[in-house]
Amino acid sequence: MEITIEHQPSQETLQKLDVFKWGIWQKEVSKFPWTYDTQETCYFLEGDVIVTPDGGQPVKMGKGDLVTFPAGMSCTWEIKSDVKKHFSFE
Repeated sequence: MEITIEHQPSQETLQKLDVFKWGIWQKEVSKFPWTYDTQETCYFLEGDVIVTPDGGQPVKMGKGDLVTFPAGMSCTWEIKSDVKKHFSFE
């Protein structure tokens, strides 16, 4: 199970995915466990985060990143600076 990140995707890519019509999620600096029941794709508008899959290596992500989390993945989110992101579950 792998987290995929596209750094600074083009506006064309974001428009094709309809990113700006997705819901918005915001969270302050914190650390918490999370399990993805379904695949999530998100686009970070603000923030810096380290997500560590259970048994895996930490992955850094943040403002300007388009990220996909696989269904079934359990991980720990460590929010280093407040997050605001568009998100879509599939």
